[in-house]
Amino acid sequence: MNAMKQEGQGRIAVVLGGANGIGAATCQKLYEHGWKLVVADIDYQAAQDLAVGIGGESVRVDVLDAKSIAQTAQHIESEIGPVHALVNSAAIFQAQVRPEELPLEVWERIVNSAYRGTYVSCVEFGKRMALRGEGAIVNISSMVGQRPNHGHAYYSAKAAVNMLTEGMAGEWGRSGVRVNAVSPGFVAVPRMLENIEKGERYAISPIDVSALGRLVEPREVAEVIAFLLSDRASAITGTNLPVDAGVLATNGWLVHGGVPAARKASAV
Repeated sequence: MNAMKQEGQGRIAVVLGGANGIGAATCQKLYEHGWKLVVADIDYQAAQDLAVGIGGESVRVDVLDAKSIAQTAQHIESEIGPVHALVNSAAIFQAQVRPEELPLEVWERIVNSAYRGTYVSCVEFGKRMALRGEGAIVNISSMVGQRPNHGHAYYSAKAAVNMLTEGMAGEWGRSGVRVNAVSPGFVAVPRMLENIEKGERYAISPIDVSALGRLVEPREVAEVIAFLLSDRASAITGTNLPVDAGVLATNGWLVHGGVPAARKASAV
């Protein structure tokens, strides 16, 4: 068995929102690193299809329903086994809309998915990890949790996730549980690619505002998540790691015409 396969050691990792996008890429990557996966999603058919391909388990969960999360945690722990790793990847996309035109029930649905669901999931799975004295949690935040945009419900929720991550890291650190966050930037998932192609959502191409001049691939986010869950990151907790191709680093360049172009090799 190679070193990558040995990393997970067959331990159980649960990915909430694992059936699509970054969550699905994370399931695939953790499988490659030797974890036993539980794909948890409200889209049960997609979760089941993915789980079959990676030799894992699938469960249906609704992160808007605290009871559903609690029952899912209990089911996995009693029927599948003790959970060593948790990834909170479920969230609801927010349309571009002014705050005065955003219905409160829509705001609540977005915040409850991205923040409340993450909180409840951390508690339901983390409390069991803490009693066993080991575990790792990665919450999927977003770069907009640090630099807000027009998604007023979404960025507020992600900023809350960042603080939650630090708080839970302090709460359970002495109990052997590490809690970290990853903040993706513009990720090349189908919805992002469609928005860019239509040219309706962005006044400036997301590619043009990144230091690397490209989008982030889902597998690149997944690789960082796999690292933070692994024993290689055994001294890392309470951190929030951007995986954004350098978008956060280039904000100040926009007023100067953008990021400098690639250097051209001089003829010798």
